[in-house]
Amino acid sequence: MFNPEFLTTDSDAISGNSLIQYLQEQSPDVLQRVARSASGDIQDIIRHNVQGLLGMLPGEQFEVKVQTSRDNLAGLLASAMMTGYFLRQMEQRMELETTLISTAGLDPDDGSDPGELRL
Repeated sequence: MFNPEFLTTDSDAISGNSLIQYLQEQSPDVLQRVARSASGDIQDIIRHNVQGLLGMLPGEQFEVKVQTSRDNLAGLLASAMMTGYFLRQMEQRMELETTLISTAGLDPDDGSDPGELRL
């Protein structure tokens, strides 16, 4: 899922990037653990989103080739990363709301807004 090889680029464009420097300081085990922390649901949503952006045709019937510039590919990667971050936050919120509702003994089907839950 995560390829740490992309961090070994010696490009001047990323030499001043503090995030890349931070990632380079991390062990491969840490990077793999973080990459695996995305649930299957999140991975499916991101896969569907990227396929929608690229316009996926069935591979068995078409030979699909995508050509783009480095900047456009970087934008796509950044978009996928931000989508993943947002989805993970929403997944955590959903889990928290579910836990609070079950702990408080509320009926989730009563039509009340979980955002209005007061403890």
